[in-house]
Amino acid sequence: MEKLDGRGFLKMQHDKGIFDFSLKEVQYKNQAKITAQWKCKNSMPVLLSLAYLAPVEYYKVLANSSEIFIEKEENYIKQTYRNRCKILTANGVLDLIIPVEKSEGNKPSIKDVKISIHSDWQKQHWRAIVSAYSSSPFFEYYEDDLYPFFEKKWLFLWDFNQEIQNKIIELFDLETQINFTEKFEPFPADKRIDLREEFHPKRQSKIEYSPYYQVFREKFGFVKGLSVIDLLFNMGNESQFILSEKYF
Repeated sequence: MEKLDGRGFLKMQHDKGIFDFSLKEVQYKNQAKITAQWKCKNSMPVLLSLAYLAPVEYYKVLANSSEIFIEKEENYIKQTYRNRCKILTANGVLDLIIPVEKSEGNKPSIKDVKISIHSDWQKQHWRAIVSAYSSSPFFEYYEDDLYPFFEKKWLFLWDFNQEIQNKIIELFDLETQINFTEKFEPFPADKRIDLREEFHPKRQSKIEYSPYYQVFREKFGFVKGLSVIDLLFNMGNESQFILSEKYF
């Protein structure tokens, strides 16, 4: 008999007692295998979580998959790319974190997470982005596309992430079909490739891509795992070559 206990745990029960193991641990252990599956069969539908200006690796999956399912029914998970991204500044990598309201009781659905109104995070994030990328080759070309997202007031994290992701997809001219899940499945029963746990701020993704020009490359070397805006501002329309190349 199997019983799902929240987002992160599967309880297996039998006559001798209860055995718990973390769903995350299972996913991390199998993630290399799952990622390899995507590399070999990237025509299959892929399951992803929605993220704030997700890393380049995330958009490489978007660019090389015929169909994407965005997880809309999960519980919110802290300390993930759902409310943060990484940019490269003159002082090194900087995390930009969207503050969210604390919820009472059970973990909130990702759709119900509210952005905190007690922080001037948008002005801080945009100031950091300008400081990091104002000297990049394509910042002036794209800044007017992105600045409105840091000016408008947003109530829900999901709405903000979805709208800014739509804009990035538009700027890259990606034609991938985007769908949204209708129910949460810890282990999808269909043939979708589950990459919801592939991208995490505390570990490097196994999705590969060619190094590209970065403003501070001479100081830090090439840095992987940065937000897609690092690619956009540094490479402009040539970003498509980085995203679409079959470099696995």
